[in-house]
Amino acid sequence: MKIALASDHAGYELKKGIISYLSKNGIDHGDFGCGPEERVDYVDYAEKAIEQVLEKDYDRAILICGTGLGMAIVANKHRTIRATPCVDEYTAEVSRRHNDSNCLTLGGRVIPLDEALSVVRIWLETEFEGGRHQNRLDKILEIEEKNFKSR
Repeated sequence: MKIALASDHAGYELKKGIISYLSKNGIDHGDFGCGPEERVDYVDYAEKAIEQVLEKDYDRAILICGTGLGMAIVANKHRTIRATPCVDEYTAEVSRRHNDSNCLTLGGRVIPLDEALSVVRIWLETEFEGGRHQNRLDKILEIEEKNFKSR
């Protein structure tokens, strides 16, 4: 599995901790910004990482801003992206098991590193259940087909 990461300035420190965790656990990843001391718009960096997933260069994305909400809004403007802001292990597990989330968003100002690493671990390890949940994803894809322009 290959993970694209990006953050704004409010998520930079948390992103560094997550990158360290991914490296220690041999999980392939790429950092699409921002760097230290930069004050940036989260929108620009969400786009950089999400583009990698859409192009299939990366399997999933982890996006971090102050709350995780702005990054989720931007990511979910793209067809086939299911970005989920998760705040604990339960939301991380269900986001994967029921929603097949391919983008995790976190808040650098709302979740401490140790909790964020637990969320990341669960999100990476949990498989999509399929079954009745696939039917729901199919309905979401129908809505995307109706409302989004083609890529």
